[in-house]
Amino acid sequence: MVSDFPDRPPPPRSLVARLGSWIEWVGLARVLAAAVVVLAVVAGAYWLVKPPPVTTESKLPYAPSAGASTTTAAATAASATPATTVAVAVVHVAGAVAAPGVYRLDTGARVIDAVHAAGGLTTEANADALNLAALLTDGQRVYVPRIGETPPVVLSAGPGSTSAPAGPVNLNTATATDLESLPGVGPATAATILAHREQHGPFASVDDLADVRGIGPAKLEALRGLVTV
Repeated sequence: MVSDFPDRPPPPRSLVARLGSWIEWVGLARVLAAAVVVLAVVAGAYWLVKPPPVTTESKLPYAPSAGASTTTAAATAASATPATTVAVAVVHVAGAVAAPGVYRLDTGARVIDAVHAAGGLTTEANADALNLAALLTDGQRVYVPRIGETPPVVLSAGPGSTSAPAGPVNLNTATATDLESLPGVGPATAATILAHREQHGPFASVDDLADVRGIGPAKLEALRGLVTV
């Protein structure tokens, strides 16, 4: 039997039923929100800790810095270079100096260095009689004459040595042996100097050596400071 009355709307839900539905909806929303938060946290953590992408530069080996390479090269060169020993010249300083004696000086030292090692010149020293700039040789004797004194000639080297004597040689009193102790003066030149002295008399100055046969300007300059009159 068909009812003559239209369908009626469902009766309104009770307040309790509606409250329960709201609570269910809110709970589901919270779950969804919590899931979204968890996913966001996980994604952020992965983005922070993930390794950077591999680039071409990261695959290349690092070259040492310029400072490191320079230091390494210097250390290698230092280790490859043998240690050098400073040569020493032993000289005898005598005459008008504060402390005459035998002194050890570096090779390449000059007469002035030997005089300083011996305490310097005394007030009686005739400094003009010395070539203070002359190079020292091992075994040399440096004699500083006093004013008015003719320095003795001492051969400190062996026969045939070409080293100069420590003190100047007096051209007017020197023997052939004394003259041959001068650098570049052999027996023939020494004999020529003696012959010139006998023929023309004493030398008035060192420049008079230019009149001696066989002594040119170069040899005269080499002897200047090593001879006196």
